[in-house]
Amino acid sequence: MKVVVIGCTHAGIAAVKEILTYYPDADITVYERQSEISYLSCASYLQLEGTITTIEDARYADPEDFVKQGVHMKVNHDVVRVDAKAHTLLVQDLLTKKLTNTTYDKLIMATGSITAIPAIPGIENAKVQLCKTYDQAHDLCDYAPDSKRIAIIGGGYVGVELASGYVTSGHEVLLIQRPSNLLNAYVEPLIADKVADVLKKRGVHLLTDTQVTAFKDAPNGKLLINTEHGQDYEVDMAAISAGMIPQTDLLQGQVAMAKNGALLTDDYMQTSDPDILAAGDAAMCHYNPTGEDAYAPLVSHAIRQGALAGINTFERRLRTIGTQITTGMMIFDYTVTCTGMTLAAAKAARLNAASVVYEGPYRPEFMPDAYPVTVELVYDRNTRKILGAQLMCEHDVSQAANTVSALIQNNGTIDQLAFLDMLFSPNFNDTYNYLNLAGQLAVNQEKGYLRT
Repeated sequence: MKVVVIGCTHAGIAAVKEILTYYPDADITVYERQSEISYLSCASYLQLEGTITTIEDARYADPEDFVKQGVHMKVNHDVVRVDAKAHTLLVQDLLTKKLTNTTYDKLIMATGSITAIPAIPGIENAKVQLCKTYDQAHDLCDYAPDSKRIAIIGGGYVGVELASGYVTSGHEVLLIQRPSNLLNAYVEPLIADKVADVLKKRGVHLLTDTQVTAFKDAPNGKLLINTEHGQDYEVDMAAISAGMIPQTDLLQGQVAMAKNGALLTDDYMQTSDPDILAAGDAAMCHYNPTGEDAYAPLVSHAIRQGALAGINTFERRLRTIGTQITTGMMIFDYTVTCTGMTLAAAKAARLNAASVVYEGPYRPEFMPDAYPVTVELVYDRNTRKILGAQLMCEHDVSQAANTVSALIQNNGTIDQLAFLDMLFSPNFNDTYNYLNLAGQLAVNQEKGYLRT
């Protein structure tokens, strides 16, 4: 049986690994437009700030790794047409431009996503860079030594991480965000404001509630950025990080899709066509806090979905358990991490949601560096189930988000969180962990514990 994987993305790599394990007799072909695979987009800012020497350090697989295992790796190949009914593909070799037809028994769509390019006049300017692919990351890093002042358009995770990286490498940074808060899809305004304060203290010039209206060449050879408020800003280059769009045009009109174009799948990653599976940024996911589909273009999510697609290629072996869209980042010395829904998202989903905020030392105050931690906990007042949490601290609190994620996964409540068994050692923790204390605040807000 012939399996074709379109896209050697993180999802595609994970799928191939599982197919090799569960279906060793399968004939596997992978088509990938790029020459390199397994690029992690976080590598850009890690190289800029000096954590890694080169973005190649952040790659975790090579095409040759799969060739040695019998996989037909077709890098620099673009699938230009899929006929799902006929089970055929039209493929172009991007080096020779030769077109060939081929067939498949099972197809895995791991085509990933592309950077959403805003419709801004002048965005095609050579000084305006994208930051998604391996080649684009190279361009960003290559531009850096010759650039002094850099603008970043978009204040999501990628934009904030790039701002941190450029400042650390000695650049002047202008960060422009259209919404009123940074990281608005991930955290509450309280933590967004704290993130903004950290960036400003490090020298980032932050503009929120600001829309870029045009990019122009300045007379002195710089890049001129026009904004809706009439203010112009002169920079050496600009980086765009304005969201992701699923790459699924190959299956347009052939399988079921969400409004944003992402492929709809069942619990086994199968699309509406039984011979086509989908994973990663090309697909929707099951979002546990709402019980509905959501779009989550995250590496961690792509790898899990890709693994499921590989495991379920020929047999329906393993269901997805869904996601809480758990994420985390370092902003200079601070950890910012979150899982599940913000209060705004919960209310938009018409849930009777509320939140509490715990602020206090992450470990006993008699210990050195007992950094303050902020926890905002979101829960459903009707069911008392936890819906989400965001945390920020100079100490590494990233695993706390994973703890809350597991609770949401298993329908955990504020009452359970309040008394959840957590270790005590003054080196790590107080007698009640800060998550326990956040849960207790929520219980108090609801006038006491639910009788059991």
